[in-house]
Amino acid sequence: MPEFMLTSDMLIKLLLSCILGGMIGLERESVNRPAGFRTHMLVSIGSTLVMMINAVMISAYGDMVNLDPGRFGAAVISGIGFLGAGTIIKEGNSVKGLTTAASLWTVACIGLAIGAGYYSLSIITTLTVLVILELFARIEKNIIKKRRQLVLRIVSENTPGQIGKIGDVTGFHKCLIQDIDLDHQTDQTAVITLALKYPKAFDLTGLMDDLSALSGLKSVEQLTPVYHGSVEH
Repeated sequence: MPEFMLTSDMLIKLLLSCILGGMIGLERESVNRPAGFRTHMLVSIGSTLVMMINAVMISAYGDMVNLDPGRFGAAVISGIGFLGAGTIIKEGNSVKGLTTAASLWTVACIGLAIGAGYYSLSIITTLTVLVILELFARIEKNIIKKRRQLVLRIVSENTPGQIGKIGDVTGFHKCLIQDIDLDHQTDQTAVITLALKYPKAFDLTGLMDDLSALSGLKSVEQLTPVYHGSVEH
């Protein structure tokens, strides 16, 4: 093995990797995601270290052995998939954690870029990621607010006229049924998934209470959030 010399350039790479990975991690931490500040820093600095070791090995053994310069980086990108999968949670029909998984993958790429010496590209990418996570999240939330869509999962006795009763309740609360999916689990039980467009002045608690009060309904589950102004219920 060649003698390994720690240089100021290596220290700068590790420090920059911590800073850029930490910036993205702080944003994820601020929205209470499972992979936050420390996780993103570790992914970034680990990726940078791998890329630096790759460069040292190519420099030391490149003349003796045919080494693929992208092999270590490809291994990092493949391995980060397992970590990202741990942040993804499925709740009902909704999936949470995809953005955090994507941010971990991107941070790994940023770390590799820093390790390869692409400082400007890494900084620009980090700033772009922060803009996407912060600014675009607000735009996305505003779009959801304008759509005003609520998805409910209802478990009910499989009796004639039950959907009509549910429709009467949603109509009373000025909710428009946009989509309905009926799954007959057994002869006695049915699962109804409703997509509703709710009005600006909307009483979610009242709707849920009125639905729960219907005879034959076993459970009512809210699968999507409801926004009133800037408040999420």
